[in-house]
Amino acid sequence: MLKNGTYVAYYTTPLNQGAGVAHIQDGKLTGSDSIMNYDGTYEVDGNRFRGILRTTRHSEGHATVFGVDNLTLRIEGICIGKVASYVATADEVPGMVLEGTLIRSEEVSSEPKASRPLPPFDPERLPKHPLRSR
Repeated sequence: MLKNGTYVAYYTTPLNQGAGVAHIQDGKLTGSDSIMNYDGTYEVDGNRFRGILRTTRHSEGHATVFGVDNLTLRIEGICIGKVASYVATADEVPGMVLEGTLIRSEEVSSEPKASRPLPPFDPERLPKHPLRSR
């Protein structure tokens, strides 16, 4: 099932490939990559999902994976666990198919978990380096 969260998106068409970040929350999808913003809606039925996404260019740069800016994408996919596979077509580029993968990211604690208590710091236990002569 496609769950609320932040996903990394990888996608490819016969013209090119790309990657971006997608935020999925209660039927709303937003995101961006190096040149485009994404905004749309989706619905979930079990492990399947479908949606409509509009793209707009936010920065100059390389061509899009469809070769056209400002698209309306129609997406259909399936999600198993943290990974979703999908296909999309653009109204503005009939016949071209985008294939993609979404991978849900997880919050990572900034502090590592200690498996045992750390010993007190003792500088005398540091290795001694021989003095270099000149």
